[in-house]
Amino acid sequence: MQTPKNIAVIGSGLVGSLLAIYLKKRGHEVDVYDRRPDIRHTAFSGRSINLAMSVRGWKALAEVGIEEEIRKLGIPMDKRAIHPMEGEVYFQPYGKEREAIYSISRGVLNKKMIDLAEATGARFIFNSRVWDVDLPEAKIYLGDEENAPWTPVKYDHVFGADGAFSRVRHKMQRRSLFNYSQSFLESGYKELTIPANADGSHKLDKHSLHIWPRGKFMLIALPNLDGSFTCTLFMPLEGKYSFEALTDEKIVEEFFSHYFADVRHEIENLKKDFFKNPTSTLVTIKCDPWTYWDKVALVGDAAHAIVPFYGQGMNAGFEDIMTLNDLMNAYQDDWELIFKAYQKLRKPNADAIAQLSLNNFMEMSSKTADPDFLLRKQIEKWFSERHPDKWVPLYTRVTFSTKPYAEALKEGDRQKAIMDQVMAMEGIRDQWATDEVEQKILELLESH
Repeated sequence: MQTPKNIAVIGSGLVGSLLAIYLKKRGHEVDVYDRRPDIRHTAFSGRSINLAMSVRGWKALAEVGIEEEIRKLGIPMDKRAIHPMEGEVYFQPYGKEREAIYSISRGVLNKKMIDLAEATGARFIFNSRVWDVDLPEAKIYLGDEENAPWTPVKYDHVFGADGAFSRVRHKMQRRSLFNYSQSFLESGYKELTIPANADGSHKLDKHSLHIWPRGKFMLIALPNLDGSFTCTLFMPLEGKYSFEALTDEKIVEEFFSHYFADVRHEIENLKKDFFKNPTSTLVTIKCDPWTYWDKVALVGDAAHAIVPFYGQGMNAGFEDIMTLNDLMNAYQDDWELIFKAYQKLRKPNADAIAQLSLNNFMEMSSKTADPDFLLRKQIEKWFSERHPDKWVPLYTRVTFSTKPYAEALKEGDRQKAIMDQVMAMEGIRDQWATDEVEQKILELLESH
């Protein structure tokens, strides 16, 4: 057992709330601060992307006994539904039978996680701004305004779970030898809604993640328990096909009617919501170190914000917490060793999933409707079924496994190099399920 400590968690989001549950179950006193009001009593902001819970997230929830409670909030999606510009919708299974990711509303999940954390005894302090952190003292400074007097509060440890633009990290950045980078995509996103049918049923297949790939932009839709779908339009912020170009209701109507004709009339309040809901940006943030002595540590987006195209942001943050818990079991009261080992284990994997997420943006927006890409995936699936010990598809490694992200990235690069050579074989499009192709892949696996 660890010696009980007084711990501050800055940020009441998904990762901060889960961390509070883990810490309380270990016997620590936990205060969770958030500058926002309690989201359980506020209207939703319209700037969310539905979450895709996968194996890593479920494992972290199971460790503290809340997996089944959270499963009630999700809908399993076992496939992509691809909506091409022309032709019928077609489906791409994610994995083997019964393998699925779960669509969960971010707002619904966050409210539930706060409830569960409070039930363990964590104390939540909302509308409370942390303006500064004394890193060596693990002391936070609270105040209503930046230029007003601040109140210091001393803790044994402070965790920064306050998101991509973390105040805790900002203080750490001001120290020497702190490396930091942020990289924004040229694309942003906007949320829209497909409501339920009158009887509460879904207008589209409820067990699919729907994608309308259009090259430089795309629309996705994820199901909700109430029969609705949360839609997200991803497109460049500037240029010919961009949010900048969609300047009035007439242009928006023409754009959706042309590019998303099969779903245009299902999107409720399109023109009103398009201009009411904010256009949000997409950023990848990397930093090093994540910790300061045995006093302060960053978790989740505060340490490694990523773009959402692998659906792993929340899952990676939850895995941070599970790793910390494993290290607490191993090193007990040696918090400096816990923090050092935490960063050493998690940093390479956070960098890997950041790269994988950027790579997947191209796959989702362009390649899912490309015949060569579809053939490549078909060959991979065929070969992996014949040799499951030799070929585990990249998506399976990331989504239906808890093996390190860094291993998945490395193996994914190896598989890509092999498949590039396979796709260059003469006649591959007409005769791919052959002994010749099988032997070629086996040979390449030996040489790569």
